[in-house]
Amino acid sequence: MKKQSYSNHRRYVWWYHGLLLVFCLATFVGSIINLVGTIDRGENSYSASLLVAISLILLGLYYTVRQFGIKLQDRIIRSEENFRHFELTGKPLDHRLHTSQIIALRFAPDDEFVALCKEAAEKRMSQEEIKKSIKRWRGDYHRI
Repeated sequence: MKKQSYSNHRRYVWWYHGLLLVFCLATFVGSIINLVGTIDRGENSYSASLLVAISLILLGLYYTVRQFGIKLQDRIIRSEENFRHFELTGKPLDHRLHTSQIIALRFAPDDEFVALCKEAAEKRMSQEEIKKSIKRWRGDYHRI
């Protein structure tokens, strides 16, 4: 796998983030067109309405499944980084750090991590500011 850095650390799964989304959106648009067509022709629109409902359910599932996975990964990262901070300092992470900051801090190597945690909490650094201030990037090859 290619070595991670700030410029290439975002990861996309083409069949999920691209192909599946396109199919879900195409199904939704097609079902709307079908519903409008049945209404214009004066036909019973019950089955066309069901197709619209099913396509909305698919879009909802697409979004919700992704959000559940992200939230779980966020909780795991928060726990791992809190443990790493405790191992390095004997203290838990600063309570002022938000989850988004902790997620960004996971890319910092151990020798930069503690100082960057303190700086991020005191200066209320954004996720992007934290990532850009890391000198030696520590890749996370597991998160999607």
